Amino acid sequence: MKAEPYRAGRLVQSQGRATVLVVDDSATKRYLLVSWLTRAGFTVLEAETGGEALSKLLDSETDLVVLDVKLPDMSGFEVCERIKTDQRYGVLPVVHVSAHAVDVADRAQGLNRGADAYLVEPIEPDELIATVQAVLRYYRARQRAELLAERMVRLAETTLAINSASTLTALLSAAAEGASDIFGGQVVVVAETSEGESLAAVGKPAAVRPWGVPVHQVAVGSLVRTDDAADWDVANWPAGESVAVAAARLRADRPPVYVVAPGSSQTPGFPVLRQLSQAVAAAVEAQRSFDEEHRIAVTLQRSLLQSRLPDVPGVERAVLYEPAGAQTEVGGDFYELTVLNDQLLVAIGDVAGHSLHAATVMAELRHAVRAYAVEGHPPGAVLELVNRFMRTVLPTDSATLCLLTLDPATGRIRMAGAGHLPPLLHVDGEVRFLKPRGPLLGLEAPRRDELELILPPGGTLVLYTDGLIERRDVDIDVGMAALAACAAEVEQDLDVFCRRLLTQLAGPGEQADDIAVVALRRSV
Repeated sequence: MKAEPYRAGRLVQSQGRATVLVVDDSATKRYLLVSWLTRAGFTVLEAETGGEALSKLLDSETDLVVLDVKLPDMSGFEVCERIKTDQRYGVLPVVHVSAHAVDVADRAQGLNRGADAYLVEPIEPDELIATVQAVLRYYRARQRAELLAERMVRLAETTLAINSASTLTALLSAAAEGASDIFGGQVVVVAETSEGESLAAVGKPAAVRPWGVPVHQVAVGSLVRTDDAADWDVANWPAGESVAVAAARLRADRPPVYVVAPGSSQTPGFPVLRQLSQAVAAAVEAQRSFDEEHRIAVTLQRSLLQSRLPDVPGVERAVLYEPAGAQTEVGGDFYELTVLNDQLLVAIGDVAGHSLHAATVMAELRHAVRAYAVEGHPPGAVLELVNRFMRTVLPTDSATLCLLTLDPATGRIRMAGAGHLPPLLHVDGEVRFLKPRGPLLGLEAPRRDELELILPPGGTLVLYTDGLIERRDVDIDVGMAALAACAAEVEQDLDVFCRRLLTQLAGPGEQADDIAVVALRRSV
C-alpha cells in the first residue's frame, strides 16, 4: 500500500517508534548509522542511492531521512530538494551527513536546499540520536499544529453546513459527513427529535436511521470518553478499534447529542471532537425549538380553519391546506364552505403576512364573511361590507378574497373578487380562468359587479391561494399556465386531484408560502 504523504491530516507516530530511512552508498557507514538508530528505538529502513530512497519513500511510512550528501546517482542535495518540493513525498524532515562536503559553503547549501540539520563526520552516536530526536520533536509539533489548523477549518465549514440545514435529518447528515472529512473516517452523530425518537447519522454519504443510544448519565455541559466500539454498533468500526465519544448537553431537560469517532483519529485532549459536539448540540437545540414552534403554529393555523366540510347533495368538494414549511409563524390563508338557504357559500382568501396577527385577521374576516352572508347579502355586497369592516376595525391590514354562492340544483354561480387570483373552470376537458376582478380588501375603492355563470354537470371549479403558483424567480403568468396544464385532467377523486396539483406545481421540499385549494364539481 502506498504511504500517505507526511502532512497535516496524518497523525504523528508515538515518540520513540518513528521510522527513519538511512540513505548512504557506503555499507560500513550505513551499518553504523542503522545500528545506532536501532539501539535508540527507531525502526530503520535502508537505501544505497537517491533513486532507491525516493522510491522507498513512496512505498513506506517514513518519518525522517538521514541522507548522505555524496551518492552515486545524484547528490544528496538534489534528493533533499526533491523530497521537500514534490507533493508525493510530503514535507519530510531531512538530516544531512557527510564525510566530504564539510565546508561552510557545503553546509549552507544543504540547509538552503531544505535540510533540517547537517552533521559532518566523524559523527558521535549521541550527537546523531539527539539531532534526530530534536528534528522529530519539531516536526511532530508542527504536524500537530497543522493538523489542528486543518481540522479547525473543516470544523468551521461543518458548523456552517449544520446551521444551514432546514431539518433535523439534514442537520445530522451534514454533521456526520463533515465529521468524516475532519477525522478522515466514519463518524456517528446521534440526537433525539422533538418527538423523542433517537436518530443516528453514519458515515459519508450519511445514512440516517433510528437507533437507541446506550444508557449513560450525561450532565449538562460536554465530555469526551473512550468506549468499547461494540457499544456503538450502529457503525462498522475497524477491528480492535475503540471509539471516542463526545457528549454535549445544553439543558437538563434536553437529551444529549453524541459524536462518535475512531479513537485512533483523535489528538490529545480531543479539542476538535469536543467543539464539534457542542456545535451540533447547539444546532440540534435550535432545530428542535424550530420544529416545536412550527408544530404549534400549524396546530393553531389548522384550528382557525374549517374542520368539517358540509354535505351538499349534487356537489362534490375537496379542500387542501399546506402550511409553509419554512415558517414558524402562522399565515393568513383561509377557506370557508357553508350552506345557507340551500346554497353553498364558498370563500377563499389570503391575509398579507405571516404572524399571529395575520392569523387573527384571517379568523375575523372568515367570521365576518359568514355573518354578512347569513344576513342574506349577495357576494358583491358581502365584500363591500367586509371591506368597510376592515377599513374601520383593521385599517392597517389588507387581504385578498374570492367569494361565491353556488345553487346545487341549477349550477348557478354568483361570484365576486377582491384582488384574489382568478378561479379556474374545467368543463369538458377545457380550462379557462374566470375574472371576478376587484381591489384588495382594506382599500377605499369602487367594487366591481358580480360575475354570474352556470357550472354544468361534471364541471369543476378550482379556487386557490398564491402559494400554489407563485415563485420568486418566475412570472406569475408562468405559474397560471402551469396550473391550467395540470388541471386539464381532473381525477374522479377530487382529493387526489388537489394533491396532484400541490405535488406538480409546488414541487418537492418545503413550501415557501401557505397553500390553500378548494375544488368543487357538480355531480352528473
